[in-house]
Amino acid sequence: MQTAKEEVGKLLENLPDDCTLEDIQYHLYVLQKIERGLKDTKEGRVLTQEEVEKRMAKWLRE
Repeated sequence: MQTAKEEVGKLLENLPDDCTLEDIQYHLYVLQKIERGLKDTKEGRVLTQEEVEKRMAKWLRE
């Protein structure tokens, strides 16, 4: 398992040299959300397609 510093270093290596600080922040945000989603999945915090459709139906009706 990589340390946070190693993950950031790898991320920076893969970004273009002309990227902005905003680009870096965005990519860090996305990486963090992906890791959180993977952890949630591993720990069983998931919804079925039917559950998602029920929740979304409330929003889509408005």
